[in-house]
Amino acid sequence: MATIGANGLDNAAPTIHAAVELKRSAVLCAQELDEDADDEIDPLEIFEHIRRINDPEHPHTLEELKVVRLDSINLVDNVVSIHFTPTVPHCSMVTLIGLCIRVKLLRSLPERLKVDIYVAPGTHSSEHAVNKQLNDKERVAAALENDKLLDVVNGCLTGGGVLEMHM
Repeated sequence: MATIGANGLDNAAPTIHAAVELKRSAVLCAQELDEDADDEIDPLEIFEHIRRINDPEHPHTLEELKVVRLDSINLVDNVVSIHFTPTVPHCSMVTLIGLCIRVKLLRSLPERLKVDIYVAPGTHSSEHAVNKQLNDKERVAAALENDKLLDVVNGCLTGGGVLEMHM
């Protein structure tokens, strides 16, 4: 059974971490600005897309909560693999967080890339079921047909979490 805090949150007092300052070399920055240059996507670029997604329960980003980290993103042969870590093993928002990551990348990355999203091994009590949901195209499509759920996802992607949207 999940433990819910007195204020109804799964994790009433999450640990907040400072955002990491990541810099690209001057050569890579110049290549990205050059419209004619062949600009390869790398894990850093993928991290830049997802690091500022807001947590559904808290006014903090997934990066600040260490839910997403650069070293948990792999890109091999046009397959992106992301492992994210919920703040508590019984997090009821884990599927929503994964859905937010998927939607952000669907909107940001070229279609040629396949994206696999996983809960980091051993970090959630329902990791196998959640991983199955997050990587099932039909389930994801069905979830995105729900207007209320899509509003929540869009809120997380644009700076507001679930609780902020309903206050």
